[in-house]
Amino acid sequence: VQLQASGGGLVQAGGSLRLSCTASTRTFSSYNVGWFRQTPGKEYDFVAAINRAADTTHYAEFVEGRFTISRDNAKNTVYLQMNNLRPEDTAVYSCAVRQGELYPTIRNSDVWGQGTLVTVSS
Repeated sequence: VQLQASGGGLVQAGGSLRLSCTASTRTFSSYNVGWFRQTPGKEYDFVAAINRAADTTHYAEFVEGRFTISRDNAKNTVYLQMNNLRPEDTAVYSCAVRQGELYPTIRNSDVWGQGTLVTVSS
């Protein structure tokens, strides 16, 4: 499996972006997917996750209802819609997948994709 994240860019505070994570596998529906972010010099932070059937989601507390994770298994893609962005959301956002019953975590994922940079100006 290979993952490609896209959709990052420069946006003003209060703006929106939609990130995509596309997988190169025919078995994408067997993977739980998570989004993580990293700022320079810091550890990765968990952002959001979605299960295989797209009927369960989980968010970090700092999301505070601003982000929505969704997936389209027919397109092998998971999305992260980010609204009301803040300067502190500036980071490289990466997606990861994990087969089985559990969400991917920072230390336990099957595959990580390259990140996409999100920059939020004040």
